[in-house]
Amino acid sequence: MIKYNSKKIAQIVDGKLVGDGEEEIKYLLTDSRTIVSATNSLFFAITGERHNGHNHIEECINKGVRSFIVSNITVPSTKDKELNVNYIIVEDTLKAFHNLATFHRENYKIPIIGITGSNGKTVLKEWLFQLLNEDYRIVRSPKSYNSQIGVPHSVCLLNDSTELGIFEAGISFSGEMSKLQKIIKPTIGIFSNIGDPHQENFIDHKHKISEKLKLFEDCEILIYCKDYQLIDHQIHTNKNFEDFNFFTWSSKFPADLFIKNIAKEKDHTLITGKYQSKDIQINIPFIDNASIENAIHGWCLMLYLKYPNNLICNKMNLLSSVAMRLELKQGLNNCTIINDSYNSDVNSLLIALDFANQQQQNAKKTLILSDILQSGKDKKVLYKDVADLIKKKNFDHFIGIGDIISQHKDFFTIEKSFYSTTEEFLQNINKYEFKDRLILLKGARNFEFERISNILQLKVHETVLEINLNAVTKNLNYFKSLLKPETKIVVMVKAFSYGSGMFEIANLLQFQRVNYLAVAFADEGVELRKAGVSLPIIVLNPEIQSFDLMIEHNLEPEIYNFRVLKLFSESVDRNRINSFPIHIKIDTGMKRLGFCEEEISELLEKLKINNRFILKSVFSHLAAADNFNEDIFTINQIKQFENISNLIIKEFDYPVLRHILNSAGVERFPDAQFDMVRIGIGLYGISALKQKKLHNVSCLKTSISQIKILKQNDTVGYNRKGKLQEGSKIAIVPIGYADGLNRKLSNGKGKMLINGKIVPIVGNICMDMCMLDISGINAEEGDEVVVFGDNYHISEIAGQLGTIPYEIMSGISQRVKRIYFHE
Repeated sequence: MIKYNSKKIAQIVDGKLVGDGEEEIKYLLTDSRTIVSATNSLFFAITGERHNGHNHIEECINKGVRSFIVSNITVPSTKDKELNVNYIIVEDTLKAFHNLATFHRENYKIPIIGITGSNGKTVLKEWLFQLLNEDYRIVRSPKSYNSQIGVPHSVCLLNDSTELGIFEAGISFSGEMSKLQKIIKPTIGIFSNIGDPHQENFIDHKHKISEKLKLFEDCEILIYCKDYQLIDHQIHTNKNFEDFNFFTWSSKFPADLFIKNIAKEKDHTLITGKYQSKDIQINIPFIDNASIENAIHGWCLMLYLKYPNNLICNKMNLLSSVAMRLELKQGLNNCTIINDSYNSDVNSLLIALDFANQQQQNAKKTLILSDILQSGKDKKVLYKDVADLIKKKNFDHFIGIGDIISQHKDFFTIEKSFYSTTEEFLQNINKYEFKDRLILLKGARNFEFERISNILQLKVHETVLEINLNAVTKNLNYFKSLLKPETKIVVMVKAFSYGSGMFEIANLLQFQRVNYLAVAFADEGVELRKAGVSLPIIVLNPEIQSFDLMIEHNLEPEIYNFRVLKLFSESVDRNRINSFPIHIKIDTGMKRLGFCEEEISELLEKLKINNRFILKSVFSHLAAADNFNEDIFTINQIKQFENISNLIIKEFDYPVLRHILNSAGVERFPDAQFDMVRIGIGLYGISALKQKKLHNVSCLKTSISQIKILKQNDTVGYNRKGKLQEGSKIAIVPIGYADGLNRKLSNGKGKMLINGKIVPIVGNICMDMCMLDISGINAEEGDEVVVFGDNYHISEIAGQLGTIPYEIMSGISQRVKRIYFHE
């Protein structure tokens, strides 16, 4: 947390101050939606290709922010002067943010660990914290704050009590790491590994390595693995690393720490190495290769810091999993559960509170919080700040668990209760008292808050659909990158958001400030309104009996023929409303709903004499935008739409939006953006053109209920359709056609993924379960089974069925529990 006034900050960033500049700044903002304490915040109006922070200054002022760093404010308004608003005018607001963080970093002459690499940066950072936090007061990057904006936010958390900083740095483009190096200025560097993530903006891996190495040019020591020969080669051919100090490890080449043996057991790994001519060992409670690599990097660091190996071994044995994401799931009694139970530091608490406030489906909110460990703050100051933060974030109920937080209960002024331990809370909880509310669980790992989550969550069978909300955001940003800055976006959330869940996806899209949502039927829109979604909503299939309901909830209909136009007009008239928004659908070749070209003259006559309506948009739908063989047809559709829409919009003295492109159209026909585009299946990770540009959103998982060994002549399932060889082995898993697993995938046509191996479905799929042939596969009861996901894409199943991913996604039964993750 910084402590400068605006006048001092103006000097630091070489900006022109407009205002008195006396307000003390503690919090730095780059997002108007995540304000902590408005009266002590400085908002950076950062401008990018698709966003401009200057557009949100008025919003910030209305929320109480009084200090801004801007690039295009010339004359403060009368309102600004009355409210004592301070502006610091600079040429580049992002550069100013970097300059402030650089200045702040220079005040601290302490060890700073800088981490970069392609994978595992955040887990490595969190494990270093676990290994070192008993000996140092540490400030580290919150979650995965490693970008051009995340890094300065992280470094500005350094305070007078900090003894060690641990910051990760990630880059997507050439030139970015030089900027981050000036901010972090690490004294100790760790280069974790190199791989393919973000490779598209670099010439090759050599280029990416050379860019990442810029983080370490002023380090005292660089730790890396020599087994990554390309990293080793790039280091030793880089003039900036001549006469440099290294601490290396390898299982193949001479190194400071030579790894002699890695012995994986069922639930732990024993790693033997040679260091300074002595054999040493560590034992870690993980067996995956990524964890082994991260642990060895931590081992090297601790050896460099002169820790005795017996102490290192003890600490390594206590390493715990790092939950990289918040988990959102359905709770009992119409509750929503957010589980973030791997640490309880203030910065990650703030992130979790902001995520909770994105969810609008529950008006009431409860926070269950454990003791906050290793904060470095005076306990009274810490819990007073936490209490103030919770109140500002509009939580109305608080439960504190732990001896320390209980000692400071007087700071909490909302409805509250306190318990010494999680066990005491569980003994006294009445889970049915939690009703119609959001419950945020935020606890240090040793408090075992997963026990609370298990009690409060809605009990559904073991088959779950995991939805990665970060992937949804990344896919949205990909499509934004293809659009002109002024092009608006309507996103399809019909059919339960293609099976992904309406409230959760709609809340995310509202937070991301899309312009419109679209649903198929009015009842979907009504549910969104009840869940607190305030965005404009288009109803694509408005049914006559739902017109009054649509008007009541301000849902905007698609008008596709004269009958619907007449009947909706009568409904609006009955409700005595003027200027109700409507959207006109034009049929340019899809031959579904929509006015034909020859009906346009009559349509215009009726619209012009009807003062009950305001025409918000005119649109059409492409029939084959994803089919290269039909491009002539698609181009003709676009031309026809342009001609018809021109006839319509010129008849109105106010702006009317036009849109025809769907997801595939955005990728393939960028010149036809008009005023708005519609994003549907692309948001959920399916591309007609550039699948590698999109991120997988959904993962359907289940688990093995039972394993059986078959004898000769045994058959599997209904009608004895499953026939295998003698000595075969099957796994029974709890997913069937009632869950949305198509029965046509029976008898070897469909496949699933177990422990990295593809296995076929054997026998007929049942209503609630199916059987898999796992002959020759190392698997146990309880093991995870992936129906589709990151490593077995949904398009594989669509191909097996001769259908499209839309059908698979939208067909997943709502009895399958949805779990949402936010990294």
